[in-house]
Amino acid sequence: MTRQHAQGICDAISKDFGQRAWQETFMAELMVFEQRLNYTRRHLPRWMRMRRVGTQLQYGLARNRLLPQPLGVVGILSPWNYPFDLSLGPAIDALAAGNRVMIKPSELNPHFGPYLAEMVAQFFDPSELTVVLGDVPLAAAFSRLPFDHLLFTGSTAVGRVVAAAAAANLTPVTLELGGKNPFIAFPDADPAAVAHAAVAGMNFSWSGQSCGSTSRLMLHESLYDDVIAR
Repeated sequence: MTRQHAQGICDAISKDFGQRAWQETFMAELMVFEQRLNYTRRHLPRWMRMRRVGTQLQYGLARNRLLPQPLGVVGILSPWNYPFDLSLGPAIDALAAGNRVMIKPSELNPHFGPYLAEMVAQFFDPSELTVVLGDVPLAAAFSRLPFDHLLFTGSTAVGRVVAAAAAANLTPVTLELGGKNPFIAFPDADPAAVAHAAVAGMNFSWSGQSCGSTSRLMLHESLYDDVIAR
């Protein structure tokens, strides 16, 4: 599915960003996704295998074993900045564990969201993997569904709302929340190196919309003017 729709995925994401080079989407999302998929396929037989575990002395001749079993239905609330990998990436793990999956893409991806729904519908039965589209009220209703596990990637503020909604059903939640990445420069730092390192890498990739981008620059006052001038 990913290989057949690679160009369409890149084009839809580029439209949502205003412009995002297909090379960035290909490297940051499609390549990472396929690596995860290959890793899962390679290791899944071992993960599924029954394992024997130790038995405490007081239980005599009893034997214990650990048998992996599916949870049920997994919900995924994905973000807009990595819309492909953070939608289908978690779905790989959930499907590999024998679960059914529902994905709610971000409403801030008006081009990619419908493309993802159409693409998934071509390859999966809706009872296995399905994509639902909608705005904030639908996302709120989605988080209140009685999933067996719910995954959310996004801001801390929205994460609190999602966790509170899921708590009503005692739904276990996995939250990947955006953080802050301060760049700290000490007095003996080279101003040119500081200026370059502070804005290079993720700040010039993915339109600067990555959780690894520098969020603030903390400089010693002796460096301030020189770094800003560069």
